[in-house]
Amino acid sequence: MSNTITDKSHIDNPFGPAHPLWTECRILAERAAEAARLVSVTSGAARNAWLKMSAESLRRRKDEILAANQHDVDAAPGYGLNSSAIDRLRLDSNRLEAIAKAVEEVAALPDPVGELIHGGKRPNGLEVSQIRVPLGVVFMIYESRPNVTIDAAALCVKSGNACILRGGKEATHTNRIFHQVLSDALEQSGFPRDAVGIVPTSDRDAVGLLLQMDDLIDLAIPRGGPGLIKRVSHDARMPVLKHDAGICHVYIDKSADFTMGVNIIVNSKAQRPAVCNAAETMLVHHEIALNFLPIAAEALMAAGVELRGDEQACQLVPLMVQASPQDWDTEYGERILNVAVVADIDAALTHILRHSSKHTEAIITKDIMAAQRFIAHVDSSAVMVNASTRFNDGGELGLGAEIGISTSKFHARGPCGLTDLTTTKWIVIGQGQTRS
Repeated sequence: MSNTITDKSHIDNPFGPAHPLWTECRILAERAAEAARLVSVTSGAARNAWLKMSAESLRRRKDEILAANQHDVDAAPGYGLNSSAIDRLRLDSNRLEAIAKAVEEVAALPDPVGELIHGGKRPNGLEVSQIRVPLGVVFMIYESRPNVTIDAAALCVKSGNACILRGGKEATHTNRIFHQVLSDALEQSGFPRDAVGIVPTSDRDAVGLLLQMDDLIDLAIPRGGPGLIKRVSHDARMPVLKHDAGICHVYIDKSADFTMGVNIIVNSKAQRPAVCNAAETMLVHHEIALNFLPIAAEALMAAGVELRGDEQACQLVPLMVQASPQDWDTEYGERILNVAVVADIDAALTHILRHSSKHTEAIITKDIMAAQRFIAHVDSSAVMVNASTRFNDGGELGLGAEIGISTSKFHARGPCGLTDLTTTKWIVIGQGQTRS
């Protein structure tokens, strides 16, 4: 492989070719780009065969994988991980089986490559068509969720791309065995091993270097905390698919069914509090607050949730602590929930507009007009009506595994699956036409 230095790189750039890791990262990106070129012309059947082989390999090598993961879990406290972060890191037989099934679900999805989006014949006789084609190389940067290694690789290769994976140092051993499983299956399936690459060093500068290589890498996707996402967004020269935070709201309307409302808010907050589609704030219409809030608070506290409320909420539930101004803009990732009593649906919408990260919002209501108003006025990647915020997930919405949830409005929004890892190409077939 050549170690070409493009005109866009400068010696005085700390993430440029003078860096000791430059050559290693450059070779990794070049190999991924070459692998992407080869994968892009493979058949959907061949890519599906690799996915199925990978799923079976995950099951067959379960003991190796779980042993590697246990090594990471044992070391996690030394990295300062809290209980929620360790839960994201930990694998067991059930979680590993869910990962393998997700790979098989991706294999069962329609192949997006070559899909006809638009086509027809122009008055001048030209046959024109717009089709889906792979993006190329996807650089995935994520933290302590090792299942992302499998999800990202499965979706990238299924959609005809190659990927470079950079997981957090706290999941090093798990990610390495996952990468080995995927690479072995690629080689056995006749694909280039470099279709799924992994950054071989824990040095954070490697990420900065790769983010400069927009001549080889076509898209960067950060999945993790605000610090990671901010850094990637700032440093990347290629497009970035991201969400800034998961500050999600559940609004309990005055017509809400109480049992439904309690079940949904408990599920939205406590089912997996560390994930980005977990609720961080509950808004309750003032007409039902007196009767609803004590019931909901009891159920939430029974699930281990700490409640932080505004003045009205604290008056109704004395065990609730006063929320600070910054609480309304905080993604906890823990069993902590903000609670506010609002005058009406307009007040709820105003609160959401001010504090939402545009990820997921939910309304619990029997009033169809209220639901329609909520849907129309909430500007988030997903809006739930009488359903948990936890359903804003690629698998739950029928995409199979997801590459991430985007709160951006350019290219893709919401859970991003196969089609979001493609772009388009126009094909024009003529019989000698020239333009006048």
